[in-house]
Amino acid sequence: MKLNYKRTIKVGLAFAIIMLFWTAYDFVIPLLLERAFGLSNSLRGVVMGIDNVLSLFLLPIFGKWSDNINTKRGKRTPFVFVGTILAVVIMIFVPITASRQLKDANALRSEIYSVENACDDFYYASSSGTVYDSAEQFYTMLYSTEAKSGVGFAYSDHEYLKLNGKNTLENYLEIALRGVSKIEKKGGKYYVTEFVRSGDALSSEKVLISESEYKALKANNEEYEKFVEPGIAVFASEEVNVKITRKHPGRIGVYLAVLFLVLVAMASFRSPAVALMPDVTPKPLRSQANAMINLMGGIGGAFAFIIYTVAFIISENSFIQIFAIAAAVMVALLVAFLFLVDENKFVNECKKECEKYGISNDDEAEEIPHHHAEEKGEIQDQTSLPSETNGEILLKKKKHERAYRRSFFFILASTFMWFMGYNAISSNLSVYCTKVLNQSAAIASVISGASMAVSAIAFIPVGILAVKIGRRKSVLLGFSLAVVSFVLVFLFVKPDHMAKYLFAIFYLISGFGLIITNVNTFPMVLELSSSSSVGKYTGYYYISTMSAQAITPFISGLVMDYFEDQYLFLYAAICVAIAFVFMFFTRYGDSKPVPAGSALEYLGAGDD
Repeated sequence: MKLNYKRTIKVGLAFAIIMLFWTAYDFVIPLLLERAFGLSNSLRGVVMGIDNVLSLFLLPIFGKWSDNINTKRGKRTPFVFVGTILAVVIMIFVPITASRQLKDANALRSEIYSVENACDDFYYASSSGTVYDSAEQFYTMLYSTEAKSGVGFAYSDHEYLKLNGKNTLENYLEIALRGVSKIEKKGGKYYVTEFVRSGDALSSEKVLISESEYKALKANNEEYEKFVEPGIAVFASEEVNVKITRKHPGRIGVYLAVLFLVLVAMASFRSPAVALMPDVTPKPLRSQANAMINLMGGIGGAFAFIIYTVAFIISENSFIQIFAIAAAVMVALLVAFLFLVDENKFVNECKKECEKYGISNDDEAEEIPHHHAEEKGEIQDQTSLPSETNGEILLKKKKHERAYRRSFFFILASTFMWFMGYNAISSNLSVYCTKVLNQSAAIASVISGASMAVSAIAFIPVGILAVKIGRRKSVLLGFSLAVVSFVLVFLFVKPDHMAKYLFAIFYLISGFGLIITNVNTFPMVLELSSSSSVGKYTGYYYISTMSAQAITPFISGLVMDYFEDQYLFLYAAICVAIAFVFMFFTRYGDSKPVPAGSALEYLGAGDD
């Protein structure tokens, strides 16, 4: 017996559609919310959690609905078709409704950054419009009032000094007077642009300098920007929120309404699309099948990665282009799905395979406790136990059913907690990279894309690993890798020139660990389902994942708002560690032996 890879890949096209959208959504929408509306981390987390709140209610409904219908195109295909069409029609309006807001926000940011770039000759407080004649005057004002949200560029300097216990005027001047000159290399010569203030007017002059002076200024700029640029970004976002977003609340209202509609459309076919895999796959092969489904999802995510990476390289404000191209690719994948997938045919093929090998995809609620009890010698053939009464047998049966239900709860609880940790990182990744590590959106997308590449390479070996050591042990290994990597980020990744490299390495380690987890937790839930309740159990699984993703963006945003941003990774590590504990106490849901053949057969493609 072996997995039919061709069939699995075909039905995986539906998941590719889903992951293309969500990969683009999770990376691009936080940037759009931050740049256009200047939302705080916690408020942005609330918005990013809306889809998960909706999913809590909608995924089980649509999953169960798809269980109970049957059409010429099958149970799940109609949902995939209608949901995708609705999503692609609505999604293009998400960036369009924010375009005016983004234009105004960019204009304000340009004004703020132009002030910061001229800071070697004057000091500025935006709330009062006051121009100070000296750094000492500005610093005295800043430090005495402990101002925060109303202060101009040097707010970031002050925050850096405060966090590092350096609150003297000398320390402040040492940082604030660095990196303030615009330098450039042109035609083999080196220039510095000096800014001069006359009253409230600014003028600039380009001066020729030596190579050694250029290198010295460049080094100062790099050191300055390492500490100051993230703070400038924070201040600029606060100004956008106060001066634009709060003055035009209708804009964000319209934006959220459109966002709501597209999220409903996406939720309408997620459970049916995911339920296609267990519909057409015998239970013993579902970890391998889920690996292939996730690989197809990774391909969809790769499309999204290419789209937004190229778009951000061309322009930092290519939001409309990203969503338009993503919608077009989703339609192309839908056409391929409809052309290649004959759902009813595939389901019948799976039934014949199960009959051939004596496999039941029906309700395991009674079979699993009995099966595991036999393995442990707890229940034997009734003819060998003549002295055991029916009451004693019933008592043991109830005991094992309780253990079954506990395992079901532990699997869902473990899934909930690891999504609490994982989504805290993924929903803040683009903002963390651009604001904390001071990298461009393109660099942040490259880090995200590298993680996707690792996923694509790892999915098949991870599916085989589940056969070798079991699903439960595989999940525990994945959790361990994720916890270690998150702790390493928390301890060692600081905003310096090595930050992006260390972060990329540690993030890839955590990504590999969570791939192992993702491939196996869903099949563990499905192991406890029946052929008539796959959609319902898929809904249960998504209740746990989506409830976590509804809560964690807000909580992680609060962590970033009230502590250093690095504590985001400590929070994620704690969540995944708790998930480890729940999985450790899980007894049922592991994979059963495949009836025939060795694990090497799983690498071979099945017949159509």
